[in-house]
Amino acid sequence: MQINGLHHVTAISGPARRNLDFYSRVLGLRLVKKTVNFDDPGTYHLYFGDADAAPGSILTFFPWEHAAPGRLGVGETQETVFRVPEGSIGYWAHRFVEQGVPHEAPIKRFGESVLSFRDPDGMRLALVGLPGVEKEPAWAEGGIPAEHALRGFHSVSLLLADAAPTAAILSDVFGFAEVGREETLIRYAAQGTTVGGVIDLRVAGGFLPARQGAGSVHHIAFRAADDAAQEEMVRRLSENHGIHTTEQRDRNYFRSVYFREPGHVLFEIATDVPGFAVDEPAAELGRALKLPPGLEAHRKQIEAVLPELG
Repeated sequence: MQINGLHHVTAISGPARRNLDFYSRVLGLRLVKKTVNFDDPGTYHLYFGDADAAPGSILTFFPWEHAAPGRLGVGETQETVFRVPEGSIGYWAHRFVEQGVPHEAPIKRFGESVLSFRDPDGMRLALVGLPGVEKEPAWAEGGIPAEHALRGFHSVSLLLADAAPTAAILSDVFGFAEVGREETLIRYAAQGTTVGGVIDLRVAGGFLPARQGAGSVHHIAFRAADDAAQEEMVRRLSENHGIHTTEQRDRNYFRSVYFREPGHVLFEIATDVPGFAVDEPAAELGRALKLPPGLEAHRKQIEAVLPELG
């Protein structure tokens, strides 16, 4: 069954150990996969998510020890937003004070309470408090009380010079529809999708182009139920928008194609299958370094150059 929405978000960070500490300890996310960048095996690829490692909850990082800071600009993801129970914003504001996390005062956005904050590399993040979320399963082993734990993505916001071409792809290819406007934001939502079902487009003409670096989002991925659903999206991109994707790439846990949308943000279409339990039991996700078959013969060399995570 096709469920429209975000599959994962991939960003660039500085030191891997600091990244792991922030997302697993401070935010209480589950480390669901510890592997390497298939295109650069000397670099970790860390995947964080919810208790079930479900699509729509997965935030991944390429940690580059000496990465220069990125520069926010048009053509990139400005903010990545997680869902929390409606009454948890106060808990998180207090926790951010205790942990020294840079954050702003809560505000209302589209009628919802939003708490914006930064990770150690300056990546822009936020929490949105939503009614009913407390009834959903939560990862209870991350040191955060279950009643306050993060429960997957709410949205991402894209910083664009012109929203219309991107909006056309969201609507025609990914099943989103405009549901509201507020100041410079145009909100698109996927009908019936609760986790990762919102994309906000922020029009910001005159900004410099983004420069990728630590704290930058590298790409966002949209869900495709399987290869057939992905192929249909690729067909729509080509026939209706004149955009051609890469060849499909096997990422072990999903199969992907990539393209730059008209606003220059890198988009991926990732299959929901086979999922993260394909190479280790669901109860043991994230405990061991997992390598794709083509790199397993080089495990000793790879482990020798990867930094210690502690």
